[in-house]
Amino acid sequence: MRLKATVTHRTVHGEPPGAPGAARLLLPLIDAHRGPCGPYIVAAALLRHLGPLERSRQLVAAHDIEIRAAAPELAATVRAGRGTIDDGLAEDERILVPAPRRTLRLANGLAEFVRDAVPPGSRIVVCNGAHADPTDTELLDVMMRRIPPATLAISVYSAGPEPPSDTRDAAELWAAVDRCVREGFLHAAAELGERGLARTEPGGDLWWRFAHRTATALGGLGRTTEAWAVWDLVRLTSQDPAMHAAAAYGSAMLDARHPDRARRDLARARRWLNAAIAISTLLPDPAERAFKLGFDRNGLALVELRHGRLDAALALVESAIELARELGTRHPLHRMVLLANRVQLLAAMGHVKEALDDYGAAVAIDPEFPDHLLERGNLLFRLGRYDEALADFERAVRAGPPLPEAYYNRAEVRTVLGDTEGALADLAYVIELDPGYLDAYVNRAGLLAAAGRDDEARADVTAGLALAPGDPYLLTVLGQLETAAGRWESAGTALDAAVARAPELAAAWGNRGVLRYAAGDPAGAVADLTRAVELQPDPDLYANRAVALRDLGRIEEAEQDERRARTA
Repeated sequence: MRLKATVTHRTVHGEPPGAPGAARLLLPLIDAHRGPCGPYIVAAALLRHLGPLERSRQLVAAHDIEIRAAAPELAATVRAGRGTIDDGLAEDERILVPAPRRTLRLANGLAEFVRDAVPPGSRIVVCNGAHADPTDTELLDVMMRRIPPATLAISVYSAGPEPPSDTRDAAELWAAVDRCVREGFLHAAAELGERGLARTEPGGDLWWRFAHRTATALGGLGRTTEAWAVWDLVRLTSQDPAMHAAAAYGSAMLDARHPDRARRDLARARRWLNAAIAISTLLPDPAERAFKLGFDRNGLALVELRHGRLDAALALVESAIELARELGTRHPLHRMVLLANRVQLLAAMGHVKEALDDYGAAVAIDPEFPDHLLERGNLLFRLGRYDEALADFERAVRAGPPLPEAYYNRAEVRTVLGDTEGALADLAYVIELDPGYLDAYVNRAGLLAAAGRDDEARADVTAGLALAPGDPYLLTVLGQLETAAGRWESAGTALDAAVARAPELAAAWGNRGVLRYAAGDPAGAVADLTRAVELQPDPDLYANRAVALRDLGRIEEAEQDERRARTA
């Protein structure tokens, strides 16, 4: 008898190819040099030529955010049908900086718009590709990957004419930097911010705004040494207490959020945050004091969280929420962030109802902010409230440019609800949007293997292992596939490696149990399946162990497992 395999599943959370000679040149040579213009030069040229208003309303509405972000000159004619409350806030209230991955979302949305808007058989030629802003480099990569050459052939050349020098004054540069930070164009924000610093009087208000945005962009890019240098320059130049408080907070976050966990210095982060709090306490304006103190205490809560001191972190966040009440209707994003942070702490402490209430309040402040929809959906998913989780994930899907995480999470719910084809479609789209999304390969391979589509599953395993050699989830699926093919030695090698790399992975133990039974070792199968059941009680695991127990003559134990399989 062949035992049923355990489904492997990871849970939530040069010149490109040329064009045919007959392809029609869509517009004259596009110079991609970021020069004085900055991000999305190629995108803006394409959008201006394609004329979004001449397209169907449905197509434009589906890509309004991407069009307005890449070509701000079209914002007056392309209506914003979606978006967050950030657009209507004063400069000092816009505290959120998009993550670097937002540009991938924009690139995918723009590629889909261009794909559907260009006449088939078109061609573009781009020069100065080596000097393009990362937004355009990413966009060209995505378009070449996702738009068939028969629809749009793309040729990119490294060389090209030198652009004119950037003669913009400080005010013009500031407008560009502000736009780049708001949209998440962090490379351009850092480059243009440094240019703005050089063209303003050190210590002045505009100089400070350039310094703040530049350091923030550098930190978001993980360029921590350069960000430190900017914060140190602020300390060297200014005697303004608000600047020093902000520089202390920014320095602390470089330590507390360092992308390399081994290089996080929480003690130094605490020292900087204590300094920030001490300075903010002395600020004379009550509203500014309440806002900055709340910001600093929220930062200190992160340090406490990193130390595992949840009660201390929660007390700090709640004190920041109390301070935020002094701000009235101002700083809604600040209140939203504080509520979302309290949610995470409450959920970690098991206070689920309170956490859901806070998520509701955070979502009410900005209903189109996808991060909180995803996080609330994840919490609902863990509670088994699948229909509500699905609704949140679908709202996140509709809220803005293509978001791989939203489709990945929706696939999770669809899998649980038995909609395997819907889950496979979502995972296929995730991989199309982001070919480096490892977990999507893991989950799709597991679903395909469970459905008996072994060749397709093996292709996903191969692609995933190329991204992450030795991934235990993929090794588990590989072992499952090799077992089904009767290649027991290679199956054993894969599953032994999976168990060694992830001893807490029930699927690895369960599938090795299946292999051992198939290889004539029912005692070894029972041992592995017992460990799998200890990690994750599952009907299939009980049923499999029952078969192996019967082979060993342990009938009473087998009957107990059969009952568990029916009721688990």
